[in-house]
Amino acid sequence: MPVLSIVIPAYNEGPTIHFILDKVLNVQLPNGWTKEVIIVNDCSKDDTEAAIQAWAAGHPALPIRYHAHTVNQGKGAALHTGIAQATGDYVIIQDADLEYDPEEYNLLLQPVLAGQADVVYGSRFMGGNPHRILFFWHSLGNKFLTFLSNMFTNLNLTDMETCYKLFKREMVQSLHLTEKRFGFEPEVTAKISRIPKVRIYEVGISYYGRTFEEGKKIGWKDGFRAIYCILKYGAFKAK
Repeated sequence: MPVLSIVIPAYNEGPTIHFILDKVLNVQLPNGWTKEVIIVNDCSKDDTEAAIQAWAAGHPALPIRYHAHTVNQGKGAALHTGIAQATGDYVIIQDADLEYDPEEYNLLLQPVLAGQADVVYGSRFMGGNPHRILFFWHSLGNKFLTFLSNMFTNLNLTDMETCYKLFKREMVQSLHLTEKRFGFEPEVTAKISRIPKVRIYEVGISYYGRTFEEGKKIGWKDGFRAIYCILKYGAFKAK
C-alpha cells in the first residue's frame, strides 16, 4: 500500500494550523494510498505546539508525528528534519499556512500514478487554477529566480520557488541538504536535477497567497539568499 509522507514545517501558526490539518485530513488520495503527516515546529513563540497537540488528540484517524526544534533554525532546517523522518513512498512539502490546497495532492500524484515521474513540482504560473492577485515584485522575483535556476540546472521549470514539491522518498533523502532558511528551494532543485535519469514533471496548481499582515514570512533578503544559493549549488555545483 503506497504511502504519501506530508512534511509540514510550522512557525508561529498556532491560530490557523488547525485549518490546514483539517484540509489534510479530508483530502481523499487515490485508491490504496495512505497518509503519513510529519509536523516540525521550528521553536514557535506562540501556542503552535498546544494547537497541534489538541488537534491531534481530537483526530486520531490522521497519524501525526510531531517534532519540535529547541532553537529556531528556519524553514529549510525544519524540512531537513521532516524529510529525514519520512517513511512513505513519496514525500510532499506542505506549508502550515493556507496558501496551497491539499486537495491538489492528487494533481501532483497524477504523473507518479502514470509511472512517468520521480519528482513533481506544482506551478503557480501555469494552468487555469485560481490565483490570488498579490505583490507584483514578488511575482517578478519568483520568475527571475526560476529563470536563473533553470540556466544552471538545464530544466525548464516555471516555478522553482513553489512550496508544492513531491519527491520519491529515496531520492530526496539521498541528498545532502544544508540550507536552513528559504535557500532550501534552489538547493534542492539544483541537487535533485543532478540525479542521473531523474524524471521531473510540473503541474499547474492554485495559489491563495497571504499578505504580510496575514502572516507571510518571506522577504527581500530571502531573495538575495536565493540568488546566492542558485549560484552556489547551480553554477558551482557545491555539494
